[in-house]
Amino acid sequence: MMEFRNYKKNDYDALIDFLVQLSNEDMNHINWNWARFEWMIEHPDTDKLSLEKIGLWWEKGNIVGAAIYDMYLGEAFCGTLKTHMDILPEILDYAYRIFKDENGLGIAIRNEDLKAIEKAIDLGFEKVNQTENVMMLGLDNIIPSRIPADIVIREYNPAENPREFAWLLWQGFNHGNDQAEFESKDSPKQQLRKHLDKRLSLSAVDSSGNIVGYVCLWHSPETDYAYVEPVCTIPEFRNMGISKALLTEAFSRVNKLGAKKAIVISDMDFYKKLGFVNLALFSFYWKL
Repeated sequence: MMEFRNYKKNDYDALIDFLVQLSNEDMNHINWNWARFEWMIEHPDTDKLSLEKIGLWWEKGNIVGAAIYDMYLGEAFCGTLKTHMDILPEILDYAYRIFKDENGLGIAIRNEDLKAIEKAIDLGFEKVNQTENVMMLGLDNIIPSRIPADIVIREYNPAENPREFAWLLWQGFNHGNDQAEFESKDSPKQQLRKHLDKRLSLSAVDSSGNIVGYVCLWHSPETDYAYVEPVCTIPEFRNMGISKALLTEAFSRVNKLGAKKAIVISDMDFYKKLGFVNLALFSFYWKL
């Protein structure tokens, strides 16, 4: 018997297992893998008040379908196991009713997922000029990259100093270097990500002990890929090869843990120069 219920904290592991299974089935949901959910659920910008609106469809104690908003209302992920595609219209309808904002609801569907596209169009979703690109890099022959002599690579757990980490991301994602403005914002909360592996969470530290760059990979022993999220270097230290050096070190480490490839949601030339190639393109379908 199929059962629907809304997400609760103790469903976390089951939802991670479901997302792992989806990405192991095929590439149709690789853009919304387990690590993206883990990163999102602790992100300071995520609308945590809506977490219990996440919809889960269960069968025999396992999740077989899910509707998850993407950080905040207005966009969502909708997916089912291959064996349960018949419930996708129900999931899409739920997502539209519960997650839409003043502009409606947008969902990303892989261009090759013709069954999902058909079901979405039948429910009134229309394709728009908005895409999400997933790139891939094989990890078998990673060549280490040199890092500036006065920069040291260190393992780093963001939860140990959330303010320091938030300040790094503030600068690294181009919010400026006005620390007074940063300090005026709400104090960042400790972000306890259950599957963070410090061996794959690497910072670049300058001669004064300041963190100037950061890279994190996410890897499950049940998958053959590593997910890149995030990558940043503060503006004053860009164009020195710091992010490249952090990534190649992390790639070498995760390859030894069993990952065969790395994936990233991006279409930036930076990744192309590292050898990433396009893996899957997702187009957005909106219902107003």
